[in-house]
Amino acid sequence: MRRAFLMTSAAALAMSATMAMAEGETVGFSQIGSESGWRAAETTLTRQQAEERGIQLQFSDAQQRQENQIAAIRSFIAQGVDAILLAPVVATGWDSVLEEAKEAEIPVVLLDRKVDSSEDLYLTAVGSDLVHEGEVAGQWLADQVAGKECRIVELQGTTGSSPAIDRKTGFETAIASHDNLEIVRSQTGDFTRAQGKEVMESFLQAENGGKDICALYAHNDDMAVGAIQAIKEAGLKPGEDILVVSIDAVPDIFQAMAAGEANATVELTPNMAGPAFDALAAYWADGTEPPKFIQTESKLYTAADDPQGEYDRRKDLGY
Repeated sequence: MRRAFLMTSAAALAMSATMAMAEGETVGFSQIGSESGWRAAETTLTRQQAEERGIQLQFSDAQQRQENQIAAIRSFIAQGVDAILLAPVVATGWDSVLEEAKEAEIPVVLLDRKVDSSEDLYLTAVGSDLVHEGEVAGQWLADQVAGKECRIVELQGTTGSSPAIDRKTGFETAIASHDNLEIVRSQTGDFTRAQGKEVMESFLQAENGGKDICALYAHNDDMAVGAIQAIKEAGLKPGEDILVVSIDAVPDIFQAMAAGEANATVELTPNMAGPAFDALAAYWADGTEPPKFIQTESKLYTAADDPQGEYDRRKDLGY
């Protein structure tokens, strides 16, 4: 633990060291918020991982506001925590506060999102290859429509966030060589179910009641689930009249797949904390520097992959 010891006797120092080891390390966690089921699961699993490892977790919910995250990080620095976990709401605007953490010799680990800052300002980033996720979704759709003309509407994530930027880039890269695929409307749904439904309603109204839409690509499952509701309310069959592909692999999208109302999802594991704490443990032990990016596994799931079984396996993970 990082503490200022004022005791001078060897016995006092030994006692303090023993107490510090017993108490474990303290880690501050600045979470974006709870905009999605996936985000809630990440928070739950981070708490579980911390408890299992004897780490004291100081948690801060930023409610999707960067200024709240910056304030939380500065509070963690003032408290003298041993490390900081940061799931950044957007990619830019972090240099100053990350420099403050570096000056305080507090390692920062990024979870599931990256920042546009120098790599020497954080210890490592744990996450999926977000561009690859978008590519997998786009390639699935290209294969599914098999050359038929397909007008796509896109629900983007939070504007300026790395998942929104990278998942869009990957999807566009995958469909670029397919002239039959075209994104005709694209708008942020802010990664929330409510906004996904609202924006999809506007897409349906603008596209002949949805009859001119072939497929929906959503940057996360929660927006897709909201959009599925809008499609049903418009009198169309999601999964049939409008194909639905999204990213995260949360339980509710598997329920939708089991009901035939969604077609594919690309997994983003919510257990970012396990690899993060492993990296921190090695760093604390002997200063071992982890790679700057620790990639987690992603997988495409379709209706052929036992969606009801996947729902049952995931439903108690905190989503």
